[in-house]
Amino acid sequence: MKKYVAITGASSGIGYSLAGKFAEQGKHLILIARREERLIMLKNKLLRQYPNLEIIIKPTDLTNSKRVVELFEVLERYFIEAWINNAGVGHYGAVQEQSLTKTKQLLSLNVEAVTILSTLYVEKYRSEKGTQLINVSSAGGYVMVPNAVTYCAAKFYVSAFTEALGLELRANNSPLQAKVFAPAATKTEFGQIANSLKSYNYDKAFERYHSSEETAEFLMELYQSEQLVGLVDRKTFSFKLTDNQFPYANDSSANQTLTE
Repeated sequence: MKKYVAITGASSGIGYSLAGKFAEQGKHLILIARREERLIMLKNKLLRQYPNLEIIIKPTDLTNSKRVVELFEVLERYFIEAWINNAGVGHYGAVQEQSLTKTKQLLSLNVEAVTILSTLYVEKYRSEKGTQLINVSSAGGYVMVPNAVTYCAAKFYVSAFTEALGLELRANNSPLQAKVFAPAATKTEFGQIANSLKSYNYDKAFERYHSSEETAEFLMELYQSEQLVGLVDRKTFSFKLTDNQFPYANDSSANQTLTE
């Protein structure tokens, strides 16, 4: 059976670098992003290097929940051994100064699309050995950052949702693994878009940051591990693999008990 790795947000940044990392491992790819021309360029580049791979591109606007569901339905005939929810957007500034339109887009992409795709993937693959779901959160999904209230709150959701999902799958003895990847500042288009700027200088904005290649390498470490969380420490900028960071009330007497 031919197996694939699906990556959202594959047209640039971390997703673009990830596509190359998985291609190096001989993985057939399903690349998802809004910008079709960039997906075509990435596909052609990878096929020149790895002509035996099958690379499928699916241009999709993941801020549209209807399109998100349709995307997964279209991919039903492929066996997807790993699904990477990498697509995301930031929005910096005080809450009262932020664009409501951009905030809605952030919530649609960072929260709603991740939840829908995760749910559909788990529903289909929860009994399949060797499968995994990796949701890209952020170091800001574990630490509240000034002028990034909405973004951090959305990433806290991604972290908590995915950690709890991973633990739930373990408790049900599912072979499917769900994992959280939480990078820190990474040099991509993210900074420019999140700050609504025409240009963005990472050297001036951050004392330290990673390249998209370095961050993709970290995610590959998580992919190859049995751990639940891959997290970049914002103080040391070191990467560590760990178990859940949020407390899990799996044996609390305060939990709901369902009876017939």
